[in-house]
Amino acid sequence: MNCELLATCSALGYLEGDTYHKEPDCLESVKDLIRYLRHEDETRDVRQQLGAAQILQSDLLPILTQHRQDKPLFDAVIRLMVNLTQPALLCFGGVPKEPGLRHHFLQVLSYLQAYKQVRPSLGVPGAALGAGWEERQEEDNLLIERILLLVRNILHVPADLDQEKRIDDDASVHDQLLWAVHLSGLDDLLLFLASSPAEQQWSLHVLEVISLMFRDQNPEQLAKVGRGRLAQERSADVAELEVLRQREMAEKKARALQRGNRHSQFGGSYIVQGLKSIGDRDVIFHKGLHNLQNYSSDLGKQPRRVPKRRQAAQELSLQRRSALNVRLFLRDFCSEFLENCYNRLMGAVKDHLLREKAQQHDETYYMWALAFFMAFNRAASFRPALVSETLSIRSFHFIERNLTSYYEMMLTDRKEARSWACRMHLALTAYQELLATVNEMDLSAEAAVRESSRIIKNNIFYVMEYRELFLTLFRKFDERCQPRSFLRDLVETTHLFLKMLERFCRSRGSLMVQNKRKKRKKKKKVPDQTVASGDVPHSAEELEALWPGLAEQLQCCAQDPELSVDSVVPFDAASETPVEEQRVEAMVRIQDCLLAGRAPQALTLLRSAREVWPEGGVFGFPDVSLEEEMQLLKQILSAPLPRGMEEEEEEEEEEEEEELQVVQVSEKEFNFLDYLKRFACSTVVRAYVLLLRSYRQNSAHTNHCIVKMLHRLAHDLKMEALLFQLSVFFLFNRLLSDPAAGAYKELVTFAKYILAKFFALAAVNEKAFVELLFWKNTAVVREMTEGYGSLDGRSSGCRAAAWSLEEEAQLRELYLTHKDVEGQDVVDAILAQLSTARTRKQVVHHLVRLGLAGSAKDFQRKGIHIVLWTEDQELELQRLFEEFQGSDDVLGHIMKNITAKRSRARIVDKLLALGLVAERRELYKKRKKKLAQSCTPDGEESLKDSWQDPEEEENLPEEESEEEEEEEEESWEAEPAHGHPVPSAENLGQGLRREGFSAPLLWLQSCLVRAADDREEDGCSQAVPLVPLTEDSEEAMENEQFQQLLRKLGIRPPASVQETFWRIPAKLSPAQLRRVAASLSPRMEQEEEKPQPELEPRVPAEQGPSGEDQRENRAEALRALLVARKKKGLVSLEEAADGNEQLKVAPRKRQLLGSEEEEEGDEGRSQAPVTPKKRRYQVEDEDEDD
Repeated sequence: MNCELLATCSALGYLEGDTYHKEPDCLESVKDLIRYLRHEDETRDVRQQLGAAQILQSDLLPILTQHRQDKPLFDAVIRLMVNLTQPALLCFGGVPKEPGLRHHFLQVLSYLQAYKQVRPSLGVPGAALGAGWEERQEEDNLLIERILLLVRNILHVPADLDQEKRIDDDASVHDQLLWAVHLSGLDDLLLFLASSPAEQQWSLHVLEVISLMFRDQNPEQLAKVGRGRLAQERSADVAELEVLRQREMAEKKARALQRGNRHSQFGGSYIVQGLKSIGDRDVIFHKGLHNLQNYSSDLGKQPRRVPKRRQAAQELSLQRRSALNVRLFLRDFCSEFLENCYNRLMGAVKDHLLREKAQQHDETYYMWALAFFMAFNRAASFRPALVSETLSIRSFHFIERNLTSYYEMMLTDRKEARSWACRMHLALTAYQELLATVNEMDLSAEAAVRESSRIIKNNIFYVMEYRELFLTLFRKFDERCQPRSFLRDLVETTHLFLKMLERFCRSRGSLMVQNKRKKRKKKKKVPDQTVASGDVPHSAEELEALWPGLAEQLQCCAQDPELSVDSVVPFDAASETPVEEQRVEAMVRIQDCLLAGRAPQALTLLRSAREVWPEGGVFGFPDVSLEEEMQLLKQILSAPLPRGMEEEEEEEEEEEEEELQVVQVSEKEFNFLDYLKRFACSTVVRAYVLLLRSYRQNSAHTNHCIVKMLHRLAHDLKMEALLFQLSVFFLFNRLLSDPAAGAYKELVTFAKYILAKFFALAAVNEKAFVELLFWKNTAVVREMTEGYGSLDGRSSGCRAAAWSLEEEAQLRELYLTHKDVEGQDVVDAILAQLSTARTRKQVVHHLVRLGLAGSAKDFQRKGIHIVLWTEDQELELQRLFEEFQGSDDVLGHIMKNITAKRSRARIVDKLLALGLVAERRELYKKRKKKLAQSCTPDGEESLKDSWQDPEEEENLPEEESEEEEEEEEESWEAEPAHGHPVPSAENLGQGLRREGFSAPLLWLQSCLVRAADDREEDGCSQAVPLVPLTEDSEEAMENEQFQQLLRKLGIRPPASVQETFWRIPAKLSPAQLRRVAASLSPRMEQEEEKPQPELEPRVPAEQGPSGEDQRENRAEALRALLVARKKKGLVSLEEAADGNEQLKVAPRKRQLLGSEEEEEGDEGRSQAPVTPKKRRYQVEDEDEDD
């Protein structure tokens, strides 16, 4: 023992005879012990040392009994005893799994069991309870609570069955403690606290102490104490003795037959014909013939060890019969409690639970008290008024809600599944007792009681949750978590519920019940649903014929002053659809109005959309004329706009949809047989058979409940084949060969009935013996009895038709034909040539069934097998992104160069997951602005480019996107003859300087240069906000033209509401930032600093070899001209028509023509024919060496 603890314990005092002499510093020593316990380690070493020293028995109890007048010392000792007797489960937070901590746990538990044998005489000082609650001090309330906790702790200590070895009717340690409680008057104190309205604060403590007092008692047996034995009880005992006697006689007879006349060495050896040994020979049996029937192949083998996680749950609570005087005392206590305390106490506890004033899982004490005292009331002298507080629909609802909650937690919290199963067992017991009490009310002589029972049953049977509860518990029964007693109570409760429901249906004739059905609504997100896709005319002739009438309407309604733009709103700010998609939807709505002949509405919608989306001139420019509007509407009418129709994609890329679960509540007429059919499933039957295996240990009532349910399924529903299973027949064989089978007449009769049905079926169906190996559902049962394949004609709508021999031959031939063909899907080729309509899944499964394929995985579509990204693939994707980060089409280049081909959506998702991009729009292809649709000669294609959304581009095939890129490059290089070119960053900068924004431009240039320097020094980059510090800069940041310049330079606007400033993106490298900053310099400075590039004219591909010579001569002439007109900004070049030869120079971005990118671009562009036109180009100075 620790020296400090030893010194502290020695300072408490000493016992001389029966008198305890305390030391002067006894109070301080007690407080020191409390302090030591507060700071003990996880092994609870202080608690173990004090328990080994028996401080509680030798010091604390004498102080408590002999120095009660010393109130401070009395309070301190009570505090110390409450701490010392704290349950071991609370000290260690459960049963430890580590061997070392488990040893300490068992040591503390042994000390607690020693404390329980002391049986202290406790009582609350009269001054504490004598005063009213308003006059009581806080110290008095603490003292009452601590004494209740001390009694709770001592009663909570589990019994040591191995050490006690008590039989029924003998006084155990717990019984002796209960008798000590009775002698001390503590039971009267508990009744006072439970019945007094002023002491409601102790209701949960009182209920917990009472539950621990009666934890080993059976309420029905307790209610019959002192009455004398009834004739029924005596007959039951006689039948039990007769069963035991018959088994004993059978065992004696078997042992007598086993004794041979000769010595065992001359017993002989026998060959068992037909039973093979390990080799090919028959088994040799070395024992007498009388032992042959007990032969098993498992003899001499080590039993297979069952893992701990798969072992059946153990019974936690054992009921025993206490000594007679204790049972009489407990019976009187229950009677007084029901008379004076039950309704008030249960109401107060229920109020605490509903208001969440209780601790976690305190509702288990409420459910235990409900089950125990209602069973006691029903067995003693049934008086419903004594339990009226818990005899209501609200109690049923409370129990059902907690039972469902425990059931869900048992399935989710697997580590604590057994604890949740114990709580669920308590709730089930309470539910069973509520049903038993309601059933007992039907037999009452009072009409009011019977009417109350009818009302309660009507409500219970009407609600669907009460009827489905038992089915749910049976289907999820797990013997690893739930003990056999839970299954027994579940079977008995189900039997009682079905008996009450059947009787109620017969008395009512027809019963209307509630029916709930969950319906899933799939709502597909389509842009517009006003016009069906099949009603849209697609031919050009129909559209041309439709346009003249629409043009007349447009001419008439254009002059209408009542045509209001505000009447139509094309944009929904509250919608989750992106703005770009809503722009496409608005254009589809315009087309729908035109197709429906509503030209005024189409024109109004066009003008409203123009106000919402003015950028780009998609819906026209603000000063557009009526003729241009009509031309734009004509282009919209003939444009192939997307209508959200389903596209054929890969199987893993399903269409986005919303699933809404709607619970439909209705009423229907109840049919008892239809409800009984819900129990006709293998999971329910297996649970009943599992309980039937222990028929010897079951009570007669439990066996009756099992047989009654199985008889309902076999006889009433005509589904005897549900029990045609080998394990069931093995159980029937054990039952029929039992020497005491006469005591189980009901079981024997049912077993013979099932066996007779099976052998009658086996005479007709030879496969019945094979079916014994499997548990069956209702469909298999009907096929066994009515013939295999008999259900195909009945349920043709829900089951696929069987394959005929001709279809199987055709399938085999098609598979052998197409399996070696490369570049095609075998299943698709088979489906295209099959004579009967089949799904892909049916074909694949039948190929596997025929043995032509190993598994269904052999027929997966291409690309599906690539699901996970490896580390090398992620590094490759990151490298490709960094390589093509500055290009116009980052995603397109990545898809061309990546090794493992994946879809655009997969690559975009992975880039977002790796954090390389913040949002999808950063991966959109950077397109140049097109001309206004009303001004382009080919308005249809430009209109298509304007409405096409970048997100839809991801879903295009790779070939289409590549062709589109080539077309766009040609269209960018060849500018149309009419229209206005998009201004460049240099032109925007010059225009801003003319408007007086020179200072903000210098500030922007310095910010870009500073950001480039910082990224070179740090080696990492992140988005840098542009924070204006002067009024000129703030004014410039609000200017639309300045913001347009920022977008041209690649600077990102605020992405969300939380961002305020524009930001320099992290993807721009230092070299790109310096190039952008240099483009903001005045034009003359750039011309002085940069070398003069060369301009090479582009020649059509038809020119042939002579075109090259002429192009070189043209380049030499240009160089001479540029040298002559050095330091001048503009040079005019006139195209000369020389025969059929035409020359055209296309506008390009300013760059050095000697670079490799320029040469590659020229090689690609030189192949496209162009038209001659007059141009003005801005050229740069050339070095003197050039």
